[in-house]
Amino acid sequence: MARNNDDNKMSREEAGRMGGEATAKNHDKDFYQEIGRKGGEATAENHDKEFYQEIGRKGGEATAENHDKDFYQEIGKKGGETTSENHDKEFYQEIGRKGGEATSENHDREFYEEIGEKGGNARSRNNNND
Repeated sequence: MARNNDDNKMSREEAGRMGGEATAKNHDKDFYQEIGRKGGEATAENHDKEFYQEIGRKGGEATAENHDKDFYQEIGKKGGETTSENHDKEFYQEIGRKGGEATSENHDREFYEEIGEKGGNARSRNNNND
């Protein structure tokens, strides 16, 4: 047991550990969900959009540093499977419509001409390889 040097008292670290263990023994999952919800609400009240963008950026960078292409492929596959299990044809039609609208609002004619040209060139290369 860690003790302070002078007066043989329990260290702050040891007291915290013991308190955490006692709390875990006395409370269930619902308790932790409730304090988590309250903490989330308090955080949301005290922070703005930029705060969440910054912690999201930092988390994304940390994840990218610790994981490779295979990791992202696997989580993308799992996410796609879960989404397809939980949504129907109308869901995909709706998100496709929204994506098309957003794309058309953010791009001009030259953009579409360029991607059309790139697609045509890629198709031509693929047909020549057959």
